[in-house]
Amino acid sequence: MRIAIGGDHAGFPMKGPIFDYLASQGHEVTDFGTLTGAPVDFPDISRTVCNEVRQGRAERGILVCGTGVGASIAGNKIPGIRAAVAHDIYSAHQCVEHDDVNLLCLGAQIIGINVAEEIVTAFLAAKFSTDPDFRRRVAKLHDMEIAAAKEILGQ
Repeated sequence: MRIAIGGDHAGFPMKGPIFDYLASQGHEVTDFGTLTGAPVDFPDISRTVCNEVRQGRAERGILVCGTGVGASIAGNKIPGIRAAVAHDIYSAHQCVEHDDVNLLCLGAQIIGINVAEEIVTAFLAAKFSTDPDFRRRVAKLHDMEIAAAKEILGQ
């Protein structure tokens, strides 16, 4: 699978090991920074990773920050992105199966690397359910996104 990964300075210590783990599992992973532990603004890296997913150059994205919350907020600002914080295996696969999440957000200050690897594995293995209820709900999310954009643009 093609995966875009990124993180801020708080996520930097975990991002490298996750990158290595994904590569060892045969995934094509592209790192969009940060490449040091120096302070950076997470919205900038979030935008880059999300655009890779939105434009189809990556099938899924992973962002690592301190708690995963800021990355999730930033990701959900991008049309076509459905971001979720997952710090447990059940949420990691359920968010894809029920909500078609395409951006996983992790908190390096919340979980350790072994748990993170299991979460990432569950997230990437999950498929969006064919159940009509879940499909209808995700379509409504898409409609909400479009309606809000039109409202902002005055259309």
